[in-house]
Amino acid sequence: MNEADKLREITSANREAWEEAAPIHAKHNQESLVKIFSEPGHSCLNEIEMVRLEALDFRGKSVAQVCCNNGREIISVKNMGAGRCVGFDGAKSFLEQARELASAAGQDVEFVCCDIYDIDESYYAAFDIVTITIGVVSWMPDVDRFFAVVANLIKSGGALFIYEQHPILDMVEPAGPDEPLDWNTSYFSKESFVEYGLDYFKGESYDAKPATSFIHRMSEVIMAGVKSGLSLEHFEELPHHISNTWWNIEKADIGLPMSYTLVLRKGCKPEYNNKKRK
Repeated sequence: MNEADKLREITSANREAWEEAAPIHAKHNQESLVKIFSEPGHSCLNEIEMVRLEALDFRGKSVAQVCCNNGREIISVKNMGAGRCVGFDGAKSFLEQARELASAAGQDVEFVCCDIYDIDESYYAAFDIVTITIGVVSWMPDVDRFFAVVANLIKSGGALFIYEQHPILDMVEPAGPDEPLDWNTSYFSKESFVEYGLDYFKGESYDAKPATSFIHRMSEVIMAGVKSGLSLEHFEELPHHISNTWWNIEKADIGLPMSYTLVLRKGCKPEYNNKKRK
C-alpha cells in the first residue's frame, strides 16, 4: 500500500467514526442550536476569534471553514457580515445538521461533503479567509499535505486563521477536573492515538468504530504552513481551555498553553500545491 492509499484509509475510517457520532451529538444539542440560530445575528464566536477576524477585516469577504462539523462557526461568521461562506467536512450527517442550522438562521451558506485532502480544484483561490477551529489538526495524518490543500483555497493576499487546542495537551491523558495528571506521552512522539467513541459532550459510550488522531508539534504546524507557501503573520499561545476533554489540566492550573491562535498569509503570487493525491 502506498502513502496515498494509507492516507485515504485513515481519513475514510475517521469519517465513518464521525458519522457514527453525528446523531449522538445531535441528540445532545441540535434542538437547542436550531433555537438559538433562529435568533437574528446569533454568533457562537468568542472574543478572541472576533478580535482576529476583525483584524482580517472579514465583513463582506469570502470565508471557508475546513472541517466545519455542524457548521455553527461558519454560520456565525456569515451572521456577523461575511460574504460568500462555504463549509467543508467529510461527514455527511454533520453537514445535514449544518444545513438545518443555516436554514434556521436564514443564511445562504454552502456546505461541501468531501475528503479534506481531495477538495475539488473549483474551490482553489476562491476565499479571502480560510478558518480552522478546535479539534481539526490532530485528525490529519499528513499535516504538510493538509496545509498544502488549505493554502490552495486562499486567494492571493488572503489569510488562514487557526484557533486550536495546543498540541502539548496530548502529553497528558484527558480526564475530569478531579482526576490527577497522567503524563504518558512525549511531546515528540510520532505514535498515533486510537479512540473508540467521539461523544465529547456527554461522554456517552457506544459500540464505536476506531478513529485515529496524531500529535503535530507546534513547530510542525507552523512550518507546514510556511512550506505550503504561506507566511507567518500572527501567533499567540493562550492559557485557556477550548476543548471538551482536558478538564484535569485546566483544574491543575500549572501554566501550560492550552490553545493558540495562528494567522498565515498568502503572498501575491498564486501557487498550487499537491493538487491531488494519487
